[in-house]
Amino acid sequence: MTSPDTGTGLLAPGWAGSPAAAETGDGAFLRALLDAEAALTRAQATAGLVPAEAAAVVTEVAAEPGRFDPASLAERARGGGNPVIPLVADLTRAVGEEHGPFVHRGATSQDIMDTAMMLVAHRALGPLLDDLDRCQRALAVLAAEHRDTVLPGRTLTQHAVPTTFGLKAAGWRSLVLDARDRATAVRASLPAQLGGAAGTLAAFTAYGATDATALPAIYARELGLCPPALPWHTLRTPVADLAGALAFTTGALGKLAADVLTASRTEIAELSEGSGGGSSAMPHKANPVRSTLIAAAARRAPQLAATLYGSLVAEDERPAGAWHAEWEPLRDLLRLAGGAARDAAELSEGLRVHPDVMREHLGLTHGLIVSERLSAELAPVLGRSRAKELLTRLARRAYGEGHDLGELLAEQVESGELPELKNTGTSEIAALTDPTRYTGSAGPLTDRALERS
Repeated sequence: MTSPDTGTGLLAPGWAGSPAAAETGDGAFLRALLDAEAALTRAQATAGLVPAEAAAVVTEVAAEPGRFDPASLAERARGGGNPVIPLVADLTRAVGEEHGPFVHRGATSQDIMDTAMMLVAHRALGPLLDDLDRCQRALAVLAAEHRDTVLPGRTLTQHAVPTTFGLKAAGWRSLVLDARDRATAVRASLPAQLGGAAGTLAAFTAYGATDATALPAIYARELGLCPPALPWHTLRTPVADLAGALAFTTGALGKLAADVLTASRTEIAELSEGSGGGSSAMPHKANPVRSTLIAAAARRAPQLAATLYGSLVAEDERPAGAWHAEWEPLRDLLRLAGGAARDAAELSEGLRVHPDVMREHLGLTHGLIVSERLSAELAPVLGRSRAKELLTRLARRAYGEGHDLGELLAEQVESGELPELKNTGTSEIAALTDPTRYTGSAGPLTDRALERS
């Protein structure tokens, strides 16, 4: 039975059908909760606190999530404020009277809920990292292939100086690798949670543990999570770290999407998605859907992360409301980041680059795109102020008359108005005003970026 909260993704095409959706649904959370309960019993069996047979039975029953009804658990969760309480009741009943007393023994609901969140995050980050790797590999190919493909650089929406598409793609890849590194580090540090009622492990000592502080590490090992240095009921570093990594990932991918959205506009058309989406009203359209969905995720993620950061302010030894507020935003963030990573991989693998259009756009400003270079070349010869006055005057003529800046400069030289440049030939002026010859260190910078593995 599917909870309405899980849904089908009808309003969320960015994550619908993605690995993140499968790893974060109500079924996935139920499985994680059951895994946490079973691991707790096994850990206590390892420590000699619980019969091995009880641990085996609890593990066997917990391995069958179909025994439990998420919708019923959700409704009954209102009674205690979380789904662990009704789940423990159902699991205790399912394992039978003999083994029931060993279910959830010594733990508190937050132990299980926090641990389940970490398990869900660990599982959801796996496919996210796979998709980020797909994305960076595709971007590396684009960067290498277009290392010397020149296009206008744009600052504050306007043409600035020439750059290369290879450097742009290498920059996107750098962000993707930054996101990968952060997500990898966070995934490797996700801890189990075990502290008991107030984070003192007192109940486990009461049940016979000679060193209760050793139990969390045994528990974490059962789950493949990190052993916690301390119970972190109100020390929410793991959740905050997740929030940061996931929000950064969506933002990094959002930069890629924003650039593709701009460059794929009809009047720019320097890029296009490999398989654009259709329109319900206009048959001619091929919308940049992958980029659109990534951009939507990047707009939502910061607010979700803010909620998780806000939960750092958790009072006492266990708070009222702070940890409860984390569940849905964290799931949403995992879904958004995972869906964005999937879309970014598909976008990068299918992206179409149009070098001829890029080259054409270099001439839109009639050569003014290299005015910075001319200023630097002319200042030592004419003096800084005179060079600036000359270029300002020629720029007005270039715009007003539709002539190329290089032609106008050559005209000035040939007319004798610039005797300092009398030995400068037309070919030299053409070279100085050729945008493809003013890309600075774009090529070497691209090469350097591609050295990062």
